[in-house]
Amino acid sequence: MDKRTEIIIGATPVFEAEGFRGIGIDRVIAPSGASTRTLYKHFGSRDGLVTAVLEARHHGFMQQLEAEPWQDDPVGSMFDSLQLWLTSHGARGCMLLRARSEYAGASEEIVELVRRQKSEFVAEVQRRILAALGRHDAKLSTQVWLLFEGATASASVVGVSVIEDAKEAALSLIASAQAGKK
Repeated sequence: MDKRTEIIIGATPVFEAEGFRGIGIDRVIAPSGASTRTLYKHFGSRDGLVTAVLEARHHGFMQQLEAEPWQDDPVGSMFDSLQLWLTSHGARGCMLLRARSEYAGASEEIVELVRRQKSEFVAEVQRRILAALGRHDAKLSTQVWLLFEGATASASVVGVSVIEDAKEAALSLIASAQAGKK
């Protein structure tokens, strides 16, 4: 594994547990054993490392979504993927949204990155709604997305089991939309 990847892997749980802006850079790079000089060589800045961590997190989650068989249950399988993700990575809410909150007003680049990542996820929700209904439904896509984001946040408070409730609600919405098109 190259040093850049080691730094990202080491920094991710530190940022996840302790936040982005209120933690010293020495603490962030300690798990990888990297020096500050090595950090700047690979990322240019602390924000460059944050960007790389957020990109890796988003890419990893999107890969997991795609890897799960979903054709038979395009919407429910998203929630199954979320449950697997949170079980293995920890239920602390959405790392991307927490980064956006911490960097609002401080880094337009990071805020824009999170906006693009969330837009990409919304497009995935829309694709799955299309697969489930055979037609686009922007309102339903937004509702399912909100249930997904809410479940992600709620799992950090009440536990991962709340995802099953969100999945059930999403599937009820899908069933209602399917019944309405007939």
